[in-house]
Amino acid sequence: MKYIVFGKPFVNSQQKKEMLNTLDSSWIGSGPKVQLFEKKFRNYKKINFSSAVNSCTAALHLSFNALNLKKNDEVIVPAMTFCSTVNAIIHSGAKPILADVDYSTGNITAATIRKKITNKTKAIVIVHLAGYSCEMSEIIKLVKDYKLFLIEDCAHAIEGKYRNKELGTFGDFGCFSFYVTKNISTAEGGMIISNNQKKINKIKVSALHGLSKDAWSRYSDKGYKHYQVTELGFKYNMTDIQASLGLDQLKNIEKLWNKRKKIWNYYYDILKSCNVELTPKAPYYIKNSYHLFQMKLFKKKSSITRDEMIFRLHHKNIGTGVHYLSIPSHRYYKKVFGWKNINYPNAFKIGKRTLSLPLSPFLKDNEVNYIVENIKKILK
Repeated sequence: MKYIVFGKPFVNSQQKKEMLNTLDSSWIGSGPKVQLFEKKFRNYKKINFSSAVNSCTAALHLSFNALNLKKNDEVIVPAMTFCSTVNAIIHSGAKPILADVDYSTGNITAATIRKKITNKTKAIVIVHLAGYSCEMSEIIKLVKDYKLFLIEDCAHAIEGKYRNKELGTFGDFGCFSFYVTKNISTAEGGMIISNNQKKINKIKVSALHGLSKDAWSRYSDKGYKHYQVTELGFKYNMTDIQASLGLDQLKNIEKLWNKRKKIWNYYYDILKSCNVELTPKAPYYIKNSYHLFQMKLFKKKSSITRDEMIFRLHHKNIGTGVHYLSIPSHRYYKKVFGWKNINYPNAFKIGKRTLSLPLSPFLKDNEVNYIVENIKKILK
């Protein structure tokens, strides 16, 4: 079996055509295709305003920046997430406060959030891990009771819904990733969505050096326009080359979602009888984005550790992923914040035990079967 790469990207002939058209258009920076991608994406998510950027990390940073957080303001964040969620808070000047997560889903909950709220708490950032929605009803009630800002990290949850409402539309901002392994990929890229026009306008200015007019307005066929630097901004804009990839993939998003759903359910139905712990199937009111299929292994139950499984699958030409080590497991955060895994036991156990299997919609049936059969053999 040829090596099965975890998160292998797929670029078809139509996407190549779109990119070549962009190259031939003489406009490859932030221009009309970025604007069209923003429009198509906000229509898909049923929200009023959007801003395309160069990563989900940039989306998070700009969102926190738009909240005008001060040095001692606290932002509650799950202890089980990618480092960018925490780093964006730090770069905004605020203080991240970790909360533990639910062991079965890896998601932050209203109960774990409530334990961390103080009079310095200004915002909560939630992560819909692996595409599985947090329990939003309870979290929204908490946000309203304490009058807090809410940011949704939807890097894994482009297609997700909670009680028929689009993920990313519950809070002040929804932040999305189009990284190479994501459900829509522009190689690198991100998007911020919101119903607050004033804040999105501020984000658009902040994303391009703090300039009063974006590049498309300055250099379009309408003629050159002078600009002013109105604030200390960043270089976070998306390009038309990236947007041309995203536009084509967005057309097929539900078709690709159905393929991932089929593979996810196949993994679940076969592996549920093995000595592993699986993320449960989502209840009827949650639309799972099926970004990751995760299973937990530990020696007392599976007779093999997670890292041993990674090693053995690799030697069977099967790539895997880890999402993620808990935040307190990393040296930088231990040193700077003094965080200890003992205080976040569920996040720590998930980080030590969890393994993600390939879930590309372009996996062939024989590849999926090969993955499952090898896992079963190893576990025996």
